[in-house]
Amino acid sequence: MARPVQIVPSVLPTDFARLGEEVRGLEAAGADRIQWDVMDGQFVPNLTVGPDVIAAVRPHVSLPFEAHLMVERPEGMLPRYVEAGCEVVIVHAESTTHLHRVVASVAELGARAAVALNPSTPALAVRHVLHLLDLVLVMTVNPGFGGQRYLAEMEPKVAEVAAMADELGCDVDIEVDGGVAPGTIAGAAGAGANVFVAGTALWRDPDGIAHAVADLRARAESARPGLASA
Repeated sequence: MARPVQIVPSVLPTDFARLGEEVRGLEAAGADRIQWDVMDGQFVPNLTVGPDVIAAVRPHVSLPFEAHLMVERPEGMLPRYVEAGCEVVIVHAESTTHLHRVVASVAELGARAAVALNPSTPALAVRHVLHLLDLVLVMTVNPGFGGQRYLAEMEPKVAEVAAMADELGCDVDIEVDGGVAPGTIAGAAGAGANVFVAGTALWRDPDGIAHAVADLRARAESARPGLASA
């Protein structure tokens, strides 16, 4: 059965001086989940938030949180992000030499395990852990900064992950992150994605974030007939 469309705002474009208020606004706008982009300045050339910031915001909203760990060797910090309130923990296939062990550790901690694939990483990288996952994230930009151009050439990889999941009987969400906007979301949805991380596009909508969330959801659902919103 096709999974429902979900719109997941990234916190990167928010005003970090008003973070609690900003995430409450995202919840009010109809978002399905909030993504925390965790960058260590090593795996990607940027530095963002850690678990203490996430934990401080957790009481302000009831929406689920996901931590997108763009960090080297994530295994040592997994418990901190689960304790901070992240229901979904995403690790990069490229960030560890022991992906199977790391993914299993996320599940043992009580969170939903997910793996992200950089643009140059093939879908095959998740084949042998797919049965352990709740979600696969196909990056549609090179990670590290918001506001980048959507890489439409990643859509065949989305379709490949979807076909692989069907072949292996794995019921997983397929998420895309990077450049998601009104003009790009249909392509990703048509390829098989059902979860869409949006950042800059939400704040650029002249009619406000709630309109942007609803518009993106409608465009994705139109591209994937038969899906119901989450």
